[in-house]
Amino acid sequence: MTMFSTRSRLRSAAADTFALVVYCFVIGMIIEIVISGMTFQQSLSSRLVSIPVNILIAWPYGLYRDAFIRFARRHAGEHMWARNLADLLAYVSFQSPVYALILWSVGADLEQITTAVASNALVSMAMGVAYGYFLEYCRKLFRVAGYI
Repeated sequence: MTMFSTRSRLRSAAADTFALVVYCFVIGMIIEIVISGMTFQQSLSSRLVSIPVNILIAWPYGLYRDAFIRFARRHAGEHMWARNLADLLAYVSFQSPVYALILWSVGADLEQITTAVASNALVSMAMGVAYGYFLEYCRKLFRVAGYI
């Protein structure tokens, strides 16, 4: 089965969607309540709004991230720091604008949005990298070609 077969693309899309929805729900709620001072209700609303958004952006984000990883491999080889940096840059540059819009849509004020997005960017130094590993784990679980 080639990486671009219909079956492989569907598995990849399903794995990417599952990974992003689960990961962002859990991590987002922790950041919003513990760090940003949002109420449980605001955070739950934000997380529920994020589910369809994450379903829509999961596969494009997976492709976006893969491009960063390929670039890092092409220019830095298989060094772990390059892969981790690529994960970090991909995650922050793609997710921050989406996250800000989700928070705005559920009524977070500018200070809460700024705090949450900035905190997310800082936490992403570990979170984006951790998400990359989680995504690859999910791709293996879903038996995506190239990950099994």
